[in-house]
Amino acid sequence: MTSDHDMLWSCCAYLGRVLLPLLDQEPWRQDRRRERLHSWGIDMAVGERLMEVFASLAAHAVAVDTSLSASEFETLPLSAVADAATGKQDFELLAGLPDTFADDRDDIAVKLFRLYAYKGDQTSLQLFRLGTEVRHTLTVLAARESVPSPTCRDIFGRADEAHLSL
Repeated sequence: MTSDHDMLWSCCAYLGRVLLPLLDQEPWRQDRRRERLHSWGIDMAVGERLMEVFASLAAHAVAVDTSLSASEFETLPLSAVADAATGKQDFELLAGLPDTFADDRDDIAVKLFRLYAYKGDQTSLQLFRLGTEVRHTLTVLAARESVPSPTCRDIFGRADEAHLSL
């Protein structure tokens, strides 16, 4: 039986996975992001995967801080996730994670994020830049919504409309 905490992480991971495909519905955004990653010396695939897990970690941190259950996760405002992406320290984003992950991709991505967070030096700057990119992504997606304070539910609805089942 899957615990609520594991289900909460699954919701957070799904949010992280759909953000870039939704943003990239405007193809020029992907090109611009890839140019930035290249200029920062970050491999495109690594950078995009780190952005996904960064968004997942930010959402998870806010959900845990506000005691949201998995069933309440969709009510989480995108603005709170965006704020966490740039407002929380790396170690704060890593606090309270599940001990194991159902998806090996999540396990590997979280380990890579940990490595970047604890290595310091240039990798800390790269994480800061990636956090800024995540915040920008969330802000752009929130601006596309017709409601005043978009939530994760709105993003999940867009993902369903775009037939994203990641």
